[in-house]
Amino acid sequence: MSQQSQPPERSYHKGPVLMRGAQVPRSTTDQRLLDTSGTADWVHTDPWRVLRIQAEFVEGFGALAELGPAITVFGSARLGAGTRWYDEGVRLGEALVREGYAVITGGGPGAMEAANKGAKEAGGTSVGLGIELPFEAGLNPYVDLGVNFRYFFARKTMFVKYAMGFIVLPGGFGTLDELFEALTLAQTGKVTSFPVVLVGRDYWGGLLDWLRESALGDGMVSPEDIDRLYLTDDVDEAVAYVRSASARAVGDPEG
Repeated sequence: MSQQSQPPERSYHKGPVLMRGAQVPRSTTDQRLLDTSGTADWVHTDPWRVLRIQAEFVEGFGALAELGPAITVFGSARLGAGTRWYDEGVRLGEALVREGYAVITGGGPGAMEAANKGAKEAGGTSVGLGIELPFEAGLNPYVDLGVNFRYFFARKTMFVKYAMGFIVLPGGFGTLDELFEALTLAQTGKVTSFPVVLVGRDYWGGLLDWLRESALGDGMVSPEDIDRLYLTDDVDEAVAYVRSASARAVGDPEG
């Protein structure tokens, strides 16, 4: 008589360490870093955290230093296989590889998995930069080069440092956070010639309308700030735009 199979235990990644079962912690490293309540013990432990933070930067820089031209793709982790934007994410990953780019994502499910899948199946370099979260189980299976981070700020540095631009599929708070951080870096001159493309007119159109009518209308941003965003429904057009912007940045006459 065959034994009924048991459901797999939840996996949890803490930096490079894999944990399951009772080993899964109840809080994340970021939570413990940012939680200033309680005793003053953090005065004595935070200096040691600096070494761990330093190690994350060293690991990220070492893993990605020879990556070559790359584009970071953002989007919701909640987009399941077979949905419109998952399928578009696969096409986007394939199109970027055809243009000679590696594809960087957050390494999770949904739109991130889709872009990694497209890149991998097209024979390109598929990169995932994961983050320690209580509700995600590590990098998706289409990541060929992966780095897991404990701290959001170290991970975000890698997204920008090793990419020539962002292409953003529909997403929620995390996607918006990454989108507006990139725009802030461009607005303040921390990064230059950094194209940002939004894919999905119906999804992103309302945000752009609000930026023009409210933020620009009240003088909170300038017209050139909004012009940094390129909106399209076509993933091939999105890739062509970042290709053209990258060519202009390096002085390619064909750009």
